[in-house]
Amino acid sequence: MLEQKDLTGAQLNKSTEDVSRLLELARRSHEKYLMRNNNADLTNAIDYYIRAIKQNPSIPETYYRLASLLWENGQISLESAIEQCKTAINIDPKNPNAHIYTGYFLQLANKYDEAEKELKSAINLNPVAAARPRLILAALLYEKINSAKPSFVEFVKMVYYACSGCLTVLWDFPSIKMLYKNITDDSKVLWYNACGTLFEKFKNNSRAVRTYDDAAEKTGRNEFFYHKIGDICVKENAPEIALDAYRKVLESQPYDRDALLKTATIIQTYFTSEIDTAIDCYTKLIEIEPSNDKVYYELGHLYLQKGNYLSAVNAFNYALDFDEENAFYHNSLAFALVQLDQYDDAIEHYQKAININPDPIWTAIVCQALGSVYLEIKDNPEAAIVLYQTASVLNPESADCHISIGDLFFSQEDYENAIKAYCDAIKIDPENAKAYGKCGMALWENDFLEEAIVAYNKAIAIDPEYAIAYNNLGVIYLDGIGNIKEAARLFEKSIEINPSYTLANFNLARAYQAMNDLTEAAEYYQKALNLNKTSHDIDEEDIMTRLHKLFEV
Repeated sequence: MLEQKDLTGAQLNKSTEDVSRLLELARRSHEKYLMRNNNADLTNAIDYYIRAIKQNPSIPETYYRLASLLWENGQISLESAIEQCKTAINIDPKNPNAHIYTGYFLQLANKYDEAEKELKSAINLNPVAAARPRLILAALLYEKINSAKPSFVEFVKMVYYACSGCLTVLWDFPSIKMLYKNITDDSKVLWYNACGTLFEKFKNNSRAVRTYDDAAEKTGRNEFFYHKIGDICVKENAPEIALDAYRKVLESQPYDRDALLKTATIIQTYFTSEIDTAIDCYTKLIEIEPSNDKVYYELGHLYLQKGNYLSAVNAFNYALDFDEENAFYHNSLAFALVQLDQYDDAIEHYQKAININPDPIWTAIVCQALGSVYLEIKDNPEAAIVLYQTASVLNPESADCHISIGDLFFSQEDYENAIKAYCDAIKIDPENAKAYGKCGMALWENDFLEEAIVAYNKAIAIDPEYAIAYNNLGVIYLDGIGNIKEAARLFEKSIEINPSYTLANFNLARAYQAMNDLTEAAEYYQKALNLNKTSHDIDEEDIMTRLHKLFEV
């Protein structure tokens, strides 16, 4: 029986030691968090306090300190924090800190009379070392005076508690201890910051980065020093290191606005495969700034990149809720709506963007986009041509506007007007290979063979890698002039530039067939057939028919 009692006593001693160790660890993490505002310290302190409560539920300190941390972390409500602090008072009514924390939370809840009562209790329990409750009470009375009819008595009390609080700081050991630690910590931060800044001024950025990295480890101020490392690496065009630095900031401060914004920007610019991380950053930014329309706008574009068009539409709509007259938001929303086949709504927003007209050159591009919707979706070439012409007026130096006009006329088989529009584009931009290529096609369709050859050769001279121009010029030589060898050379060049070009493979097969080289013809017809399963450029039955006829007796 005596042996059993001895064993129980040993267990109790071990339990007491465990609780003391947990409380010490919790206090250290709590102090670090107060000085550094580091999220990891906050998490550790909460964990240690919870474990201490589980070991011994009768320690008042664990309740009020845990309440303050959980409330600051958004894990409990103000009322729950007050209840936790009152639990600490019930355990030990003579604990000044329990009354201080309770009074503080009651003040936040605007329960001034109850808060004042708790703070006075804390002062009465330890009048000499009562700097904190006196100063909190002075702040409370100041709030009370501002929120109600001013009272001379309340004003005098406020002044008394403020002055006596400043005076009793000299005997408030916990306050002096925390002040000393803050001064020591801030001195280290200032020293490292000064050294790093000096290296930056002398353009020794690698040494500055090493200094800041060492400072983060020695002081624990990750959010401050890794910010600096990230900014240096952005300037030095080292996005991977910069991204890693900003991520370390977010490990300490998950809702650091600048770090979230910079992380998202770097990902958008350099690491498009990590779109989900950028989306997460902007989502957190919305929690911080729920009325920031630019954040919704950026988020919408990320959803577009991801192919999540419905979410993109929602994001752009939110942006417009805060800035209805923003043409860029209307344009982006219209584009997203087109992806969802909601063409009427898209047209409405494109028109709003055009009417706002923030910049003629930008608006010209929007006119072209809307013109394409009218032409390709609504089958309304009249509306499309008006929009393309409007675009050319808004931006007279844009060759693309005239190319769009040419494409419209070409689709209607109005080759003369198409040629005129393409020539207008060439006048604006004489080095535009695409304009020469399209003009060559219109000239060919209008039976101007020599002029078409000149146009295609000019396109190739400007862009020697223009596979379409080689193929189309080859068609002219094969079907228009009958120069089969030159046609075959051009098709081969086109395939060399783009081996997946279905039409070039098909046309080279035709050229070999015309030269009676049936084996080569069959090979390229088969290649065209295989490629066509993806591109769908040619009627598959036409390829099969030509392939079978090669070996007919």
